Amino acid sequence: MPVYERGNVRIHYEEAGSGFPLLIIPGGGLNSTIAGLATSHPFNPLKEFADQHRVIAADLRNANGGQSTGPLEIDRPWDAYTDDHLGLMDHLGIREFMVLGFCIGGPFIWNLLKRAPDRIVAGVLTQPSGFRPTMPDLFYQNNIKGWGPGLCEKRPDITMEQVSQFLHSMYTKNADFVFTVSRDFVRQCQTPVLILPDDVAAHPYAVALESAHLAPNAQVSMYPWKANPEQIELVLRHVRAFLKANMPSAVARPMAAAAQ
Repeated sequence: MPVYERGNVRIHYEEAGSGFPLLIIPGGGLNSTIAGLATSHPFNPLKEFADQHRVIAADLRNANGGQSTGPLEIDRPWDAYTDDHLGLMDHLGIREFMVLGFCIGGPFIWNLLKRAPDRIVAGVLTQPSGFRPTMPDLFYQNNIKGWGPGLCEKRPDITMEQVSQFLHSMYTKNADFVFTVSRDFVRQCQTPVLILPDDVAAHPYAVALESAHLAPNAQVSMYPWKANPEQIELVLRHVRAFLKANMPSAVARPMAAAAQ
């Protein structure tokens, strides 16, 4: 059970496989955990990509059911989590890496691309979260009910008033598009991204497609892609090809040579 510590932040993480690093951000909103990858995701990247990559996943800070803890940074919620992601990779001695994120991982990937564009080689946004104008308080309501009470029960130093302030800072003040970056940022972003759309309340298809149209080096998968194992396997084939195509050449060449 490896743990990365930075001050009063403790991040529980796991690794699998070897090769070029691939950071995984599980879905589940603010209850994003490694355990959820095996139970509530369409595929488990710790198993699917360990044959080609050093796959690294972590519990999100303060997720119910997880083992990562830290302060509630009300004034900088998205950046606090991104500090954890970048800090973990620093702790592991990793400079450049790829990232695959589910759900809330979509906004986190855009924030990583904004914060550390020279470190992120490519990103896979899987059923990414986004703002739906017809449901403007969706994420606030989901988390004030499904995350806040459990957090306060475990952490008597945190109140529901602080949780409310945190969620307003995270979602209400950024109530547009992908929450963490602007359309202009996506339009200028040169990093290759692959987007696997969804269309449930928290994962609007329209936002996923708009991101794919705006980003100059974006690809988009087939849709729908989760109806059966055959569809999922087709999308996994696309993800594997995308990751391989964007592997830094110094890493990709020996792999190609070994396959001959």
